[in-house]
Amino acid sequence: MKVILLQDVKKVGNKGDIVEVSEGYGRNFLLPKKFAQEATAENLNVAKAKAGSAARKKAQDNDEAKLMAAQLAKLTVKIPVKVGANGRLFGSVTGKDVSDVLKKQHNIDMDKRKIALKSEITGPGLYEAVIKVHPEITSTIKVEVVAN
Repeated sequence: MKVILLQDVKKVGNKGDIVEVSEGYGRNFLLPKKFAQEATAENLNVAKAKAGSAARKKAQDNDEAKLMAAQLAKLTVKIPVKVGANGRLFGSVTGKDVSDVLKKQHNIDMDKRKIALKSEITGPGLYEAVIKVHPEITSTIKVEVVAN
């Protein structure tokens, strides 16, 4: 029996896939629980149209992410911190700090979980942070830590 999956089903396929399953599995499990619909000619045409639309949207999102990554690569973020007598920081600089400063200085709203510092920030200086703009696209920005 051919079905079109309406959501991800473990060990069967992902949403939008057209898969062949056994008659009993399809009639007794997938169809009643609305995990799939029967692959009639009409449903297949609708599924193909949705797949094409999703592909165009994904391509557009990729293009926007590449543009954003290119803009972010040009940025330098200045973070003022308190420094002790020996040149060491009080506390630490995290992705949240970088996110907050990006919002303040450049009006770019970036989730702190998408920002990873390449190395541990131990004192004033120039460091790099990697920002995950899209699942496949990353950008590197410069983080300048200055004594306050």
